[in-house]
Amino acid sequence: MKVRKAIIPAAGLGTRFMPVTKAMPKEMLPIVDKPTIQFIVEEAKKSGIEDILIVTGKNKRSIEDHFDSNPELEQNLQEKGKTGLLKMSQAITHLGINIYYTRQPYPAGLGDAIARGRSFVGDEPFVVMLGDDLMMDKEPLTKQLINRYNETHASTIAVMPVPHEEVSKYGVIEPDNEIMPGLINVKSFVEKPAIDQAPSDYAIIGRYLLTPEIFAILAEQKPDKGGEIQLTDAIDTMNKTQRVFAHVFKGVRHDVGNKENYLETSIEYGLQHPETKDQLRQYIIDLGKKLQAQNKKK
Repeated sequence: MKVRKAIIPAAGLGTRFMPVTKAMPKEMLPIVDKPTIQFIVEEAKKSGIEDILIVTGKNKRSIEDHFDSNPELEQNLQEKGKTGLLKMSQAITHLGINIYYTRQPYPAGLGDAIARGRSFVGDEPFVVMLGDDLMMDKEPLTKQLINRYNETHASTIAVMPVPHEEVSKYGVIEPDNEIMPGLINVKSFVEKPAIDQAPSDYAIIGRYLLTPEIFAILAEQKPDKGGEIQLTDAIDTMNKTQRVFAHVFKGVRHDVGNKENYLETSIEYGLQHPETKDQLRQYIIDLGKKLQAQNKKK
């Protein structure tokens, strides 16, 4: 069955970016001039996804507004002859992909957010795309997962190695064997293990291709100690009755879920953006010289 649907959870409170996220969704924080969630939607489009469900929450209305038309803005741009900006605005509205919305009224975990897409997904395989991870590769990571599914017809989770001291921040796999290059058979999935108990350094990185059987498991999944339904725990349960593979991502991952990495990602993209790359590069060179001079004085 063709993979044509995706769920993007966007109901988190974004407390790590307070105070800006007090009234603004973290998914709308810009990387240069594009909100992070637009990168995710564009990846879905490039991967052949036709329908997206964005799971939102309180104060997330601006996400819907961003992907909707703005006739007043477009008329103003047209009257002022700003055709480039007009085309940019219209392109966001006419991405050629259907976007739907539902709300998660309480922050009850990623598993709970995904469970709210059950009627949207139906009996089809689907993709989960987390907005904190921006992926760069020749082929979109979501498309890579779809290609794996077309070969195996099994759920497949994107992973990549992380520094061992960071494994407690992630869901981690216990690998079994590599059944083909870059595709691992998984013994178990562990949510945020202690560093000395982590079964590997392969961390789940925010892209999942799941079969619809996950919804029945999520419906029975018990909350963790924090009262949240964990998707990783549900995937581990599913792995006991049907195969779940791990696909090793070899591209570049930008984690925009914390301030330091968000700033680093903005710089990386700024160095590629046609309007900012030259001046930003020179600024970084000049700043580096200034910091070196300051260090010599100390």
